[in-house]
Amino acid sequence: MNSFVFPGNLDPAIAQVGAEPIPYMRTDFFSQINKESEQMLLELIHCKEGKTIIYTGSGTGAMSAVIENYASTKRKALVIDGGSFGHRWFQLCEYYGVPVVDYVVPFAEDIDYSNLETRIEIERPDILLCQHHETSSGQLFNLAEISRICQRFNISLVVDVISSFLAEELDMDALGIDICVTSTQKGLNIPPGLSIIFLSKRLKDYPFNHNGYYWDFETNLSNLERGQTPFSPATTIYLQLHARLKQLMAEGGEHNNIELVHQRAQCFRKLCKEYGWGVPAQTPSYAITGFQTRDSAERIIFKGLAEKYDTFIMPGGNPGFYRVSHMGLQTEEDLRTLASQIYELESTCR
Repeated sequence: MNSFVFPGNLDPAIAQVGAEPIPYMRTDFFSQINKESEQMLLELIHCKEGKTIIYTGSGTGAMSAVIENYASTKRKALVIDGGSFGHRWFQLCEYYGVPVVDYVVPFAEDIDYSNLETRIEIERPDILLCQHHETSSGQLFNLAEISRICQRFNISLVVDVISSFLAEELDMDALGIDICVTSTQKGLNIPPGLSIIFLSKRLKDYPFNHNGYYWDFETNLSNLERGQTPFSPATTIYLQLHARLKQLMAEGGEHNNIELVHQRAQCFRKLCKEYGWGVPAQTPSYAITGFQTRDSAERIIFKGLAEKYDTFIMPGGNPGFYRVSHMGLQTEEDLRTLASQIYELESTCR
């Protein structure tokens, strides 16, 4: 199988960890693994003296945890709604009864930061929730500008970095971000199943709410002090996470991985230009390339790749719009082959 979706093709050594016997988790060994993973994660995202919570659950679970425990303590939230994942912040706020302003950004467009600043000055939220990269469109938002605005108005900044972590430069401390959310199946390039919350040192001793049993910050943080989880974890994926983090640190941290992702994205975007496929995002992230083909609503390219070549890319919400991940193991030759196959299938579209 050729995977250009998340998490992409896995390193065989990491995949092998998933095939090994599953150890019991209530041991000093497992506790040490988790403590080491936390320190490596904090270093990779530049969150000095922060804390992590690692959940067995998807990224949406971690987003929900942020609303239950943290956003619910605030007076008013503002959400950057630039696509299906940005809109999820809005839906979660509504679900939990958090007063929220839905700041809508058109599909694949960048934020009008001047307009955002004006809107914030009018609305005066005390928390802002956004994506770094809106995965549904491929659009990358300018966190430095968002951070500047938040600091001007003393707004707590929460960022979903699920598809930008280890694909884009990211420094939590420098940007003054209070909480980041990510998960394992994208930049970390291991199987889905774990989500990770990064808490800035500014939130030490913060009086979080207790609006959800499973996702409760206090319960999870107290257990993680001893390297444990309050409930049964996806043990194998915790071990794969630890192994992958050790790989990254041995390679010098996040920068080598980010550079590889950038090279792949640049290669594929050159191919998009050659084949006449537009890239709608005004400021595309390197994490994925979202591109527009002449395919119909029947998703001929998606089906053809799967059936003929055992290859998978991600369909988008609009007919003919597809996304190719640049995470995981892939070479430039792999990308050239993929582009050729897409072009061949597109030629059958009317």
